[in-house]
Amino acid sequence: MEREKLLSAHINFEAAATLIAEIKTILCSRREPFSRIQSTRQARAQKDSMLITWFRFLCNRYTYYGLMNETKHIQSRGRRYNSIPSFNNLQKRTVLSLSCAINSQGGDMILLEGKNNDRNSTFDFKSYMIRKAESVSAALDVSVPLQEPLTIQEAVRYSLLAGGKRVRPLLCIAACELVGGDEATVMPVACAVEMIHTSSLIHDDLPCMDNAELRRGKPTSHKVFGKDMAVLAGDALLALAFEHMTVMSSGLVIPERMIRAVVELAKAIGTTGLVAGQMMDLASERMNPDSVRLEHLEFIHLHKTAALLEAAAVLGVIMGGGTEEEIEKLRKYARSIGLLFQVVDDILDVTKSTEELGKTAGKDVMAGKLTYPRLIGLERSREFAEKLSREAEEQLLGFDSDKAAPLVALASYVAYRHN
Repeated sequence: MEREKLLSAHINFEAAATLIAEIKTILCSRREPFSRIQSTRQARAQKDSMLITWFRFLCNRYTYYGLMNETKHIQSRGRRYNSIPSFNNLQKRTVLSLSCAINSQGGDMILLEGKNNDRNSTFDFKSYMIRKAESVSAALDVSVPLQEPLTIQEAVRYSLLAGGKRVRPLLCIAACELVGGDEATVMPVACAVEMIHTSSLIHDDLPCMDNAELRRGKPTSHKVFGKDMAVLAGDALLALAFEHMTVMSSGLVIPERMIRAVVELAKAIGTTGLVAGQMMDLASERMNPDSVRLEHLEFIHLHKTAALLEAAAVLGVIMGGGTEEEIEKLRKYARSIGLLFQVVDDILDVTKSTEELGKTAGKDVMAGKLTYPRLIGLERSREFAEKLSREAEEQLLGFDSDKAAPLVALASYVAYRHN
């Protein structure tokens, strides 16, 4: 069904050109300056945000395939924006229908419940999270069109578009907007972060790693496509992430920033980041918790979980043109969030059911893995989570309170989530 739907959802480039022209007309008809459209809180701006994203996506896609005769850039508040020159000579080729992607509703979401920060009492994080997740899911959808060879593309799409909370791209976008950037500029990088996260999940679920059967409420990739195809799907997403963020961001930021972003992301997932954490996690199975120090467990999770969250925030600041001081503040914020995410994960693993989690409950206990409840107990784990949430919020002091509101709410969300 998925294959038939996507294979029938193609339009030629002339139709796409018409769509771009219509989007441009809508945006230009707004009275607000182009760079401010996305920041408004009116309902109309929610649609504009999606339009701007696809406007940029199509412009860069044409540039990538050499179908634009020229590319013009205009300066707006120190950042580059693409403008449409001419589409008279566009060749007739096919692309994935963008209208399908724009209307995508994303996957199941578990929204913020629990305590609210007084500073954020008027901020609607639920709506913000839904809006950003929809934008990210739509962008991811068109980033992986169904094409030959079909089997590997289906495997990639199966895991990448399986829903999820989209916390990492949301963090990337919020960090960019915090320092004055916009969603359209950072979207390719936010998608790249989610591609790498999905790649890590596919590999993490393999029988030789965590041997998981469920992910996001669905059978894991190797259960559906086989172990060999799951390995390839994870590899493909890793490569696609770097291609996507560099190609789709061409002309949106200066090359020096993009190079720095690529290096930052690569370091976060290599042998000094995610891979190191995963290796130590595997090596620590069946260890006696009485012989393990808390620092050992923190090393695992600062690398396995926090490193990619940290990269997501830092990349957002880089793409938004932030200062070194802002980069370091968001780095510390995300590091606390990353550790908090894992502490809460460990708590949920022993307090929630498989149905509630969308993945096998008690898996870490059965595998004999080191966890915070196993090492310091459930109550102390909860206290530690509260402490990390406060430390994350402290890094946001000094920023504009309205722009920082999503990140303050995100810390609360991570602390009080239920899956």
